[in-house]
Amino acid sequence: MGNVIVIAFSTLDGFVSDPDGSAGTATGGWAFRHGPDSVAGDKFRLGPLMDSGVMLLGRRTWELFSRRWPNRTSPFADRMNAMRKLVVTKSGVDTAAWSNSVATDADPVDVVARETGDVVVTGSVSVVHRLIEHDLVDEYRLLTFPSVIGAGERLFPAGIQPGNFTYVSAEPSGAAVLSVLQRAVAPRSTASTSFSANPSSGT
Repeated sequence: MGNVIVIAFSTLDGFVSDPDGSAGTATGGWAFRHGPDSVAGDKFRLGPLMDSGVMLLGRRTWELFSRRWPNRTSPFADRMNAMRKLVVTKSGVDTAAWSNSVATDADPVDVVARETGDVVVTGSVSVVHRLIEHDLVDEYRLLTFPSVIGAGERLFPAGIQPGNFTYVSAEPSGAAVLSVLQRAVAPRSTASTSFSANPSSGT
């Protein structure tokens, strides 16, 4: 099993839901209000991971991306379209809509356990929570925006087991700050954390 890397847009008060406004929430669009310099291109510094790793997405995120990326032709879009993708879904998707996509109804915990390379998790808070529950996240790459929205879904839900990560870097990225945090030297625990994640992990 390779490293599990979670990438996410985050508000200053720790919410990660609806950064682009596509979900139509009252507070949505908070990341994109700061302009393209903060969100366009390889803002998470994935680089070679896009060639060697796999992207893990929930169904709603995959469906959103499958409408946006296939018709884009920038160097970054080309790498996104070429990257291997796994979409976690109980209801299925038309994987032909986005190249190199494979659907699975397996538990995200089992999905990452089967992978020998690095797994980049984007979108789908329920998938992220499932992996956090089982102490499987090795690295976070967070773009934190200077917005406070007061409501939404948090990256880290209440009741999780305490843990320690180390700041590797923090640098400005447009209006946001990209923070890279890696698991402290202690190995992954064998027991799951104490909070109960939403068992429906494909949303």
